[in-house]
Amino acid sequence: MVAMWDLQDFDGHEGVHFFHDAETGLRAIIALHSTHLGPGAGGTRFWHYENRETAVTDALRLSRGMSYKNAMAGLPLGGGKAVILADRNRTKTPAMMAAFGRMVDSLGGRYITAEDVGICTADMVEISKQTKYVSGLPISDKGDAGGDPGPFTAMGVYLGVKAAVKYKLGRDSVEGVHVAIQGVGSVGGKLARLLAENGARLSIADIDKDHASKLAGEIGATVVGLDEIMRLEADVFSPNALGAILDEVTIAHLNAPIVAGAANNQLATPEDGQRIFDRDILFAPDYVINSGGIISVALEYLGDGDVEEVNRRVAQIPERLTEIWEESDSRKLPSADVADNMAEALLGR
Repeated sequence: MVAMWDLQDFDGHEGVHFFHDAETGLRAIIALHSTHLGPGAGGTRFWHYENRETAVTDALRLSRGMSYKNAMAGLPLGGGKAVILADRNRTKTPAMMAAFGRMVDSLGGRYITAEDVGICTADMVEISKQTKYVSGLPISDKGDAGGDPGPFTAMGVYLGVKAAVKYKLGRDSVEGVHVAIQGVGSVGGKLARLLAENGARLSIADIDKDHASKLAGEIGATVVGLDEIMRLEADVFSPNALGAILDEVTIAHLNAPIVAGAANNQLATPEDGQRIFDRDILFAPDYVINSGGIISVALEYLGDGDVEEVNRRVAQIPERLTEIWEESDSRKLPSADVADNMAEALLGR
């Protein structure tokens, strides 16, 4: 049997915690990658995994990504992530969320949770009844930081796409730019609306075909198949679903000069960053471009600003991306490696 710390994605994690609640049947993993800059902060993913090994890998990769994301966003937080192992029907009850809240609380503040795939603001409310180490709660004042972090993530990605279009294509706006969007759920859907409002031409694909068709009708997009979206000729390919979709095979078939989207851990392996670079495709490191949500979550939890401050910090995402791309060009290194090196230095590693 392979020991946990021998797994490829363990990467010096400070702790990996496995939980089981007998009464509700809830099983969860909370991974803490680094608390060098502060308590590990990152959302909770509610997902059905085909096997437990996949769930562990997801938790480890997402946790490390949060360390990098929080460091690069200049937040006084480390990196952590939780995954809840859902059944095939994705059964979720308030009692399960309460049990998970107790799990979070048992770590004594080393991990701060928030929303991720499969978790909503109402779930955060149930979790918050059991622990104070939670963010992304409903807000009473429109000026307060907090609530659903999705719109801030989408805005950051939109600004990042604009920055990529300017850097790679020399265009000051997205008007007429063809963007192929993989995944139009909570964040991808908001991104699609922002792009459409600003004149982009959109092709979209989603596992929920009815949702994709409805959205396409509202914003004037074209729906394509999931097997087609990554091969589509476009100006930008924007992955906004699950991760590990950029590998040796898919990168070889990319037909867009830019990859910029909200999905976490888009590269299947570290070597895939080099593969994208070798094809002269501009890559926006995911944990930099999609940091808008954690900025909102962090400022809410820390009580360190309002919506105006969140928006100000989100607006800095293009500057960070441009710095990475410029160093990538000057040093002839993949942008993924440049970003990783910057993050590791901030983490004292």
